[in-house]
Amino acid sequence: MAETLIKIDLSKSAYENENIHNRWHPDIPMAATVKPGDDFILECYDWTGGQIKNDDCADDVRDVDLTQVHFLSGPVGVEGAEPGDLLEVDILDIGAFQESQWGFNGFFSKQNGGGFLTEHFPEAQKSIWDFNGMFTKSRHIPNVEFAGMIHPGLIGCLPSKEMLAEWNKREKELFDTDPDRVPGLANLPFADTAHLGKLAGDAAKAAAGEAARTVPPREHGGNCDIKDLSRGSKVYFPVYVKGAGLSVGDLHFSQGDGEITFCGAIEMAGWIHLRVNLIKDGVAKYGIKNPVFKPSTIKPRYEDYVIFEGISVDEEGQQHYLDVHVAYRQACLNAIEYLTKFGYTRAQGYALLGCAPVEGHISGVVDVPNACATLWLPTEIFDFDINPTAEGPTKKVTPGTDVPLSPDKE
Repeated sequence: MAETLIKIDLSKSAYENENIHNRWHPDIPMAATVKPGDDFILECYDWTGGQIKNDDCADDVRDVDLTQVHFLSGPVGVEGAEPGDLLEVDILDIGAFQESQWGFNGFFSKQNGGGFLTEHFPEAQKSIWDFNGMFTKSRHIPNVEFAGMIHPGLIGCLPSKEMLAEWNKREKELFDTDPDRVPGLANLPFADTAHLGKLAGDAAKAAAGEAARTVPPREHGGNCDIKDLSRGSKVYFPVYVKGAGLSVGDLHFSQGDGEITFCGAIEMAGWIHLRVNLIKDGVAKYGIKNPVFKPSTIKPRYEDYVIFEGISVDEEGQQHYLDVHVAYRQACLNAIEYLTKFGYTRAQGYALLGCAPVEGHISGVVDVPNACATLWLPTEIFDFDINPTAEGPTKKVTPGTDVPLSPDKE
């Protein structure tokens, strides 16, 4: 049996656990140390540290404190790891706690984080998903059930001091181009809610002012939200500090490509079973700048899809030049509009695209002026036929509880 190196108590605050941190900084002490070839288990809070509850009210999503997130388990040091090495990480298994067989999806308020389609969904909403073994369904989105592809949304190694300084410099420069933008262009260091694991005293105060927020993916990995990093996957991370400092969190039961609602997967607390190895000098040997990975041989298999296209023309009819972001947004909006014809609300459609195993593809980037992006919606997750037919949509979804809405505070 693998040893559980980091344990958590869901009834206690993540701030009380010295093996948890919510910022990236090279001075965070290792929570545990392993040898190459070792396998081990880490328990993880949900990314908000328990701020979201299993109920039918979205006030908690509206009021979530995003300066606290993400709560990560680690860092785990690996003996012999040196800057320039590649840390090879096998995801052997991953799951939800037996006492916490549920997860949540949310749309953040535009004033507090927003999301991919925040102009269309500016108010906070959420859906709750119940787990039944490998399957999940929601009381808020009827007539849908699918298998989860459980994965960590966030996993990576500690940055060096030089890399941390570069992150802060470039993100501050971007932020300063429009400091009043809502949502903001970047999330800068914020000392007040920083939790730096075992780092304490004056050292912690000094580090908190420069420690990087965990919101974006960066060269070290981080919050990449790749749904295919499931059990059976292997990831190769560049090492930047002695010991590597591997941390993980933000576990997802399932997610659509892009995690478009931002709180966009089925977020959950749980555990992850990992194995580590080293490739000495692997960064130079393979020309690695960002992590690379091999996908799992185990994944839910869907054979039939309805595929929605989007091009680089926005909702106002403005032409953009080969803009994949605009194109994928249009593909998502087209899918949402399609789902309303079967009786889903637009909010239910948006939530479903964030949670279900939809696939996003960049299908064309050379035919000026329009990039083409596609969203692949598996038809087999529905308990009725959603394919287009000459008769039109003949089945309407079962009336039920809509995605709870919480209007923004005045």
